[in-house]
Amino acid sequence: MGNRWQVEKKRDPYYKRAKNENYRSRASYKLLQLNKKFKIIKKGNKVLDLGAAPGGWSQVALEKVEEEGQVLGVDLQRINPFPEENFQSIRGDFTSQEIQAEIVEMLQGKANTIISDASPSLSGIKNIDHLKSMDLFESVMDICDNHLLKKGNILIKFFQGENAQEIINNNKKKFRILKTTKPASSRKKSSEMYLLGLGYKF
Repeated sequence: MGNRWQVEKKRDPYYKRAKNENYRSRASYKLLQLNKKFKIIKKGNKVLDLGAAPGGWSQVALEKVEEEGQVLGVDLQRINPFPEENFQSIRGDFTSQEIQAEIVEMLQGKANTIISDASPSLSGIKNIDHLKSMDLFESVMDICDNHLLKKGNILIKFFQGENAQEIINNNKKKFRILKTTKPASSRKKSSEMYLLGLGYKF
């Protein structure tokens, strides 16, 4: 299985592009494609990247906010620093109150945009992985309620399953636009989807 995965990875065009274009992860292209379409991140934004390691999304966010903005990446794993001075990182569990207090301190307030390509530890059992994904999804949504500026945007990964639509419906009133989307760079066999929210109302 491991050898097959390595072979598939090397054949993946986005993996090759990431190597050639110096992106830390093929996942960078997911955010590049969705941001091009929906303008989630703008120049000068403060961006909070939850589950940021190894930094593929933070790298794209830094390009979009330019020097006027700020990107804060949070992950249990260490995120290697970028040369840009407007990137900061926190190593820890972003669902904990301690880390959330640190987020507020480092952002000096709230974020214009919250992005999360975070994934729980997967078991390979679809129903269990879906439930784990929904738990993580709800944690990120709770953070949005506390750390997202009015008129702000979100982009959050989740795995498709029977509970997804109910949770999405529960959050519809919070945003001017709330919809699911999937970029071309997502692997076809993956059940991952992304929740896009534009124009936070609260």
